[in-house]
Amino acid sequence: MKMWFALIGLSLGLVAGGASAQLPDFTDLVEKQSPAVVNITTTQDSRQRGRAPKMPEPDEMFDFFRRMMPPEGQGMLPPRRGQGSGFMISSDGYILTNTHVVDEVDELVVKLNDKREFRAKVIGIDKRTDVALIKINANNLPAVRIGDPNRLRVGEWVLAIGAPFGFENSATAGIVSAKGRSLPQENYVPFIQTDVAVNPGNSGGPLFNLRGEVVGMNSQIISRSGGYMGLSFAIPIDVAMDVADQLKSRGKVNRGRLGVVIQEVTADLADSFGLDSPQGALVSDVEPGSPADKAGVKVSDIILKFDGKTIHSSIDLPRLVGATKPGVKSHLTIWRKGAQRELNVLVGEMADDKVAAKTQEVRKSNRAGLAVSELTGEQKRALKIGNGVLVEEVSGPASRAGVQTGDVILAVNNQEVNSSEEFDRLINDPSRKSAALLVKRGEDAHYVSVRLEK
Repeated sequence: MKMWFALIGLSLGLVAGGASAQLPDFTDLVEKQSPAVVNITTTQDSRQRGRAPKMPEPDEMFDFFRRMMPPEGQGMLPPRRGQGSGFMISSDGYILTNTHVVDEVDELVVKLNDKREFRAKVIGIDKRTDVALIKINANNLPAVRIGDPNRLRVGEWVLAIGAPFGFENSATAGIVSAKGRSLPQENYVPFIQTDVAVNPGNSGGPLFNLRGEVVGMNSQIISRSGGYMGLSFAIPIDVAMDVADQLKSRGKVNRGRLGVVIQEVTADLADSFGLDSPQGALVSDVEPGSPADKAGVKVSDIILKFDGKTIHSSIDLPRLVGATKPGVKSHLTIWRKGAQRELNVLVGEMADDKVAAKTQEVRKSNRAGLAVSELTGEQKRALKIGNGVLVEEVSGPASRAGVQTGDVILAVNNQEVNSSEEFDRLINDPSRKSAALLVKRGEDAHYVSVRLEK
């Protein structure tokens, strides 16, 4: 009996040992690749989207400033801060991350693995793929090696490095769960699905294969709780790099278009149209005057191939067309009335929906990051003040100190201000490192200390 238990124990040990022997060792990969991964911190100024609102009539003054004020006792609203990840693709400071990490932010700080911090600017963003290219002013930086996501196999081990919940340089591992996934309203990315633990803060970070090559950029999760639930999605690195190259060279991404509305071909629809199997993209509408219309595409056509590439699912078509340069003559294989037909189409250009090139250099008039204007006599009478300037735009130091659009600045360092020129002169005094601003908001006025930029 003892021998029987011993044999069982030996057998279990061999199984356990065999299983553990097959598990990969990520230590060298993490050590070598972490220096190329960055932590991104963003700041979005509170209540200052766009220019200052028009000053209301005198009898509306109190309600106006009451709306602008935070709840009593809470003081000024702090700027909104966010975090994400990214990775360096060149030694001269170009970094890939997600658009949703850096879009519409007022300040962007990149922290490297060696704890150095740099202000970054956005070279360009592409909302359709959620890819953004940013840059820091530095050289001789470690850069990642780019891999081929087409060589990835389902079940293959992959590793993510990023800053989930702000915990920098966190490594998590898993396997490729599926390839070519389509997500709702994401028509241009064949996502890599993994079970790698990805959480808020991992966005924009790299996904490595066991050879230490980046094969994807972590972008999305599906979750009911807001945290990791086993479904993570990465943008294939070839898609991300193509977008980055266009953003770097042109500041925007050019995509082809046909001008059709399509839907999936189900088994029932395939049978109705006389197809042997459900495949292709069923055309449900054709835009008049579009490239498809000019090529002779009609409603109820099923597009089976685009430039010789088979359309297995309807989601394949926008990816293939979008990746085609506008003006290129392409070939369509369609199914119409029980027979295949061939059409030639001159690919058009997709309209630019403000997806590219956003500079991160904030327009400002002085070292505090403030743009101000003079008050009219009527505004001064309504506010019951004799001097001051109106804050129209806020960024940088002033935003961090809590100054908001619509505030009135009465004095700088105990000296009254009456014009924007006078305000700029006082703020730009090179002998001062900070400024005390007397800020009026509603019926209250109080001093705010602002540390000035060099």
